Amino acid sequence: MKRYRPALRLTEFNLLLITAAITFIGSLTIFLVDKGEVEWTWRDVSVGLAAALAMVVVNITFSLRGFRGDQVLFPITATLAMLGMLMIQRLTPDLVAIDENMGFLSGRHLLYLGVGLLAMWLVVMLSGPLKVMQWLPRYKYLWLIGTLALQAVTMFIGTEVGGARLWIQLGPIQIQPSEISKITLVIFLAAYLDEKRDLLTEPWMVGRVRLPPIPYLLPMGVMWGASLILLVVLNDLGPALLFFGIFVVMLYLATGSRLYISVAGGSFLAACWLAWTFFSRIEIRVNNWLDPFWDPYGFGYQPVQSDYALSAGGIMGTGLGQGHPAFISQVQTDYIFSALGEELGLLGSLAVLALFFSWVLRSFIIAMRAQEGFVQLAVGGLAASLGIQTLIIVGGVTRLIPLTGITLPFVSYGGSSLVTNLGVVGLILFFSSRPKRV
Repeated sequence: MKRYRPALRLTEFNLLLITAAITFIGSLTIFLVDKGEVEWTWRDVSVGLAAALAMVVVNITFSLRGFRGDQVLFPITATLAMLGMLMIQRLTPDLVAIDENMGFLSGRHLLYLGVGLLAMWLVVMLSGPLKVMQWLPRYKYLWLIGTLALQAVTMFIGTEVGGARLWIQLGPIQIQPSEISKITLVIFLAAYLDEKRDLLTEPWMVGRVRLPPIPYLLPMGVMWGASLILLVVLNDLGPALLFFGIFVVMLYLATGSRLYISVAGGSFLAACWLAWTFFSRIEIRVNNWLDPFWDPYGFGYQPVQSDYALSAGGIMGTGLGQGHPAFISQVQTDYIFSALGEELGLLGSLAVLALFFSWVLRSFIIAMRAQEGFVQLAVGGLAASLGIQTLIIVGGVTRLIPLTGITLPFVSYGGSSLVTNLGVVGLILFFSSRPKRV
């Protein structure tokens, strides 16, 4: 049995202390604003302290295990997750005042956060002993079948919410298969592109005619078609745009060919135009993007209230707990960035975006340092998936693009998203411990 020598992760520990301080100050601020008095006990901030302690415990167990992966990615993730936890806790009382059935939000979000941390920890701890680097790329077509199967199941038995069929109901739990599919999609693409990398850059000769390498692009075409079917059948632009973005980014990472990006981008824009023409839900989203005041008390209510919230925040923000973000319906999911913008202001919003940028940048650094081609593409694809997801939802909230129904990674309320994204962090951390370029 292999023995592991402990290795102190001081950089990670020191950065987590900053996260813990932010969590403590945020928890205390929320409590004092709600109470209206400058009196508190340690019990009043126990939830924030427990969450911060859990992050530190993860660091200690990594050190005892002798884990030698990246020491920056987890603290960035922890900071984003703690900001999300604080905002959900802050929003819950206001949402309960509007709808008493919303009292479960903060407790359930804490449960999701705990499960996600456990998932991340298990991935880091068990990936080595389970030898995942041997079977992840080996069973690439199984990941492809799994991706398509998850989407097919959603099409047939999925629950429709807000006009989009993106969830599967399992008793009291709602699962969003697209969150799992983005991981299986990245694993398939990383394994396939690493194996066919050279062939994808060579033309396919039919007699004297030079054609693109069609036989090797066929599985990629399956994913391209699946993305468009996802757009049409599930009636939502968000997951389709995310999947297609992952597909295009990873194809470019493997081949460096801009031709693929041009062809793929053009075809997807054509599909979006057709969806806007033939599907009323997509047309409404586009109308809200162009002018939400066309129906300010109906379809445009959310984007109008979001604009008001962001403008009310100004440069410095109204202060944590001092705004009125609960006026935005579904603020805990689609519009949580608007809540952050109102109470933390432009500077706070830019700080949150800087954290996401740092997360993606750090992940790409891990990918560039990796020695194995599969690891390079897998980490690059996982980083791209969360980066694209962030751009899509933040762009929709700020009306740079039409709003789509996906979550802000690590921050928004949602069990499937939070648990899956923390699992992604676990995978990247494990990959960061693999052999590096000299």
